[in-house]
Amino acid sequence: MTLLTIILTVLTAGVLCIWLGRHVMISRQSKRTFLLTEDYIEKKADNPGSKNILEKSPPRISVIIAAKDEQDCIERCVRTMLMQDYPNFEIIVANDRSTDRTAQIVQEIADEDNRVRLINIKSLPEGWCGKNNAMQTAVLQSSGEWICMTDADCWQQSTRTLSVAMAYALDTNADLLSILPNLEMKSFWENVVQPVAGGIMMIWFLPDKVNNPQKKNAYANGAFMLMKRSAYDAIGGHQAVRDKVNEDMHIAAKIKSMGLNLRIVQNKGLYFVRMYSSLKQCLQGWSRIFFGTFCTFRRLLASLLLLTTMSLLPYIVAIIGLAGWAVAAEPKTLFLIMGLTGLAAVIAQMTVLLRYYPLVNAKRSMIWTYPLGCLICFIALVSAMFKLRPGAKITWRNTTYAQNKT
Repeated sequence: MTLLTIILTVLTAGVLCIWLGRHVMISRQSKRTFLLTEDYIEKKADNPGSKNILEKSPPRISVIIAAKDEQDCIERCVRTMLMQDYPNFEIIVANDRSTDRTAQIVQEIADEDNRVRLINIKSLPEGWCGKNNAMQTAVLQSSGEWICMTDADCWQQSTRTLSVAMAYALDTNADLLSILPNLEMKSFWENVVQPVAGGIMMIWFLPDKVNNPQKKNAYANGAFMLMKRSAYDAIGGHQAVRDKVNEDMHIAAKIKSMGLNLRIVQNKGLYFVRMYSSLKQCLQGWSRIFFGTFCTFRRLLASLLLLTTMSLLPYIVAIIGLAGWAVAAEPKTLFLIMGLTGLAAVIAQMTVLLRYYPLVNAKRSMIWTYPLGCLICFIALVSAMFKLRPGAKITWRNTTYAQNKT
């Protein structure tokens, strides 16, 4: 028992140091992190010798939206995209076998504005995931030099998203630019789960590493992916990822493996996405994301162990140590040291979260729910592991897909 107590105390002391180090990391990132904003073009113009590369002949963009039973959000998605000041774009909505009013809503908008087209998909080919089939079908009927893929639950806060995205993509010579979303979190469970789940993803996919062509790290978020058509064709389009539930990650990996230029960038004030609103949706959605992103048992297990050690261990150690000291368990002094170490790690964690939550648009007042969010993400990671077993199936948007993982 004494040896176990010492091991837990030393391990927690290490966790404490890591949480304190994250203050330094946040400070450094705050200073050097670039945020794409709607005044990007104007700020660039203030620099001597800079040019607005969109002034003469802005490339045509085909905005592609796959929608399955999205009647609650599709109108806001399409209408805010139509408000973009970019002069040369079309919107194609691929209605993927919806059983609600999605198609009717889009058609009404298309009747008002000829920049919008509706494609109705009646069936799903064998071996395809629904979204991938919908996106590929729409892309084949598009005319843009660039393809902007976005989700039906996204909405544009700015009228300049397309303009600054294209300007930034051209400035950085990007073949694929993914603008990371701002999360719209209204319900209790969204504020509990989203900051934790997003933090897990960022551990593996730091923007600096993703944007470094010398690193293998590849990441993209399907909420907003602006891609050269030539690059899309070069990787084989959605045909190449037809059976992948996280096609955005796999497209990014293919872009980088071919030596093409992958860029991700954070934004401020451009667009939002509301991913999930209920606890059930959060569990199902993040289990699917973890499964499709990490892909292997090893990486899922590593994420699980990291989450447990970094986020939950301090609470466990603080409770056991202080409780042992309170009941005079022997060695009493060691239990006190253990409890205080755990408590110090909890306090360090909370101070980091006070700075982190506003960065991801989460309510700072909700940091007390962080351990609960960790427990839910723990369950989602375990659920993702079970999806790796032979014969396992995954259900998303009322469609069940067989998995070929081993």
